[in-house]
Amino acid sequence: MSQKSFFSLICILLICIVCCDEHDHIYKEGDEVVLWMNTVGPYHNRQETYSYFSLPFCRGQKAGISHYHETLGEALLGVELEFSGIDIDFKGDFSHTEYCTVDLDEEKYQAFVYAVRNHYWYQMYIDDLPIWGIVGEIEDGGEGFYIWTHKKFDIGYNGPYIVDVNLTSEAKVKLKPGIKIPFSYE
Repeated sequence: MSQKSFFSLICILLICIVCCDEHDHIYKEGDEVVLWMNTVGPYHNRQETYSYFSLPFCRGQKAGISHYHETLGEALLGVELEFSGIDIDFKGDFSHTEYCTVDLDEEKYQAFVYAVRNHYWYQMYIDDLPIWGIVGEIEDGGEGFYIWTHKKFDIGYNGPYIVDVNLTSEAKVKLKPGIKIPFSYE
């Protein structure tokens, strides 16, 4: 094999490796769509972030996913995506679904109150599209603390692609030690 042919072969292989992606963001109806949880932290200090599950949120019931590939960009940015456990299918009907419940003991209560008092927000991803939500809100008088327990996703499609994701937080529950808090999505 001549040196020129060998060089051409190497260039073609490199182009194929660079152009091919294990996850091409093209879906068929019913394909798995992964909701990744990223970080949580105070809204007024975006540099201060923690793992989403450092707060006593619970995971969905789905145990695993068919793939996970951390990119070089995610590694350099320090992004630590964690699988939510929430089962979402491409163009699937996912009506109001309760995915877990948190028993609010004193320690979990204090963690959520601290997060609400400090205006914590969280970040998630669907198909590399960022989604932000607020953990909860404080009662007008400053005495009561509420947490949003329902995530309503509005996913926009264009053929086999996800092009837009919006989150509406609903169903606020007043925080009190000893209660059970159901979390749901649709």
